[in-house]
Amino acid sequence: MRAIPLSDEVGTLDLDLHLHSTASDGTASPSEVVSYAVEARLDVIALTDHDTVQGVPEALRAAEGHPIQVIPGIEVSCSHEDSEIHVLGYFVDASDETLLSQTGEAGRRREERMAGMVRNLQEDGFEVSMAQVRRIAGSDETTLARPHLARALAESGYVDAPREAFDRLIGNEHPAYIPTRLQSVERGVEMIRSAGGIAIWAHPQEDRVEAFLPAMVEAGLAGVEIYRPRTPNRKIRLLERMARKYDLLATGGSDWHGLDQGPLGEFRVRAREIERFLEVGGL
Repeated sequence: MRAIPLSDEVGTLDLDLHLHSTASDGTASPSEVVSYAVEARLDVIALTDHDTVQGVPEALRAAEGHPIQVIPGIEVSCSHEDSEIHVLGYFVDASDETLLSQTGEAGRRREERMAGMVRNLQEDGFEVSMAQVRRIAGSDETTLARPHLARALAESGYVDAPREAFDRLIGNEHPAYIPTRLQSVERGVEMIRSAGGIAIWAHPQEDRVEAFLPAMVEAGLAGVEIYRPRTPNRKIRLLERMARKYDLLATGGSDWHGLDQGPLGEFRVRAREIERFLEVGGL
């Protein structure tokens, strides 16, 4: 990987530290993600697929010879007090056996959940099937997720676009929705730390930040994701205040899953906003 002398370039670097590929529920392969990032003139990106590091080696190979650094990452699905919490892991060892086993464990949970959601939709008269969802997921069927089901519903003509499927049929508030059986935040953070990574709370829920942070910090959480597209200034100020209170690192990223969200690089974080995180990561 390319080391970046922050003392010289910190004010000019552009980053996106929350990207997904076809290794989980994104629509671009890991190498395509890197290609889009290079085209967008991003300096540093992190591949943070859901519950898997399988795309990291491909992304690192794709970055060779290009003026870009790829941070090996993962987004671990967890729960805390009946709420789904996602924890980003940065600078992880992608060959760590615990992280690699997470792919299989999470895949089994997602398979069971997806089968249940498909059954719920079928009982309501929607003609979608697990075979269709698996075909759409392609080689990534071990990480079946709602975006795959949303695309199946769009393909079958029940919605005009995948986003509409969440709004009308498979969002958290709809009968077809089934929550994923998830591990504890403590276990997720421990997994990331044991793989040499830095644990960051992804897209924290504004109404849970103050209540959940003490326990998460006690578990070893190192930071919070603050800078994201379309985040209200009110929430940014709250997260910045909580980061100062608990001496946490700040990160940011687009949570980009593919071109249907727009070109990669439309949102970017400036290095000066997350300088401490980059220093702790050794960049």
